[in-house]
Amino acid sequence: MNAVQGDRIIIHGRTVDSRDRHGEIVEVKGPHGDPPYVVRFDDGHESVVFPGGDFSIEKPSS
Repeated sequence: MNAVQGDRIIIHGRTVDSRDRHGEIVEVKGPHGDPPYVVRFDDGHESVVFPGGDFSIEKPSS
């Protein structure tokens, strides 16, 4: 999946008690929009993310 700075990422919870995590991609470190991504999550936490199969990317609405 290719992403650009400003896209939203959703990492889906995989267990009953885990929630989805939402954040904004603030930097794309891989070539051609590939991971890893630096993500600022909605709770303010910032992390380098290598997403697996449990995520989706949303493009910002114009």
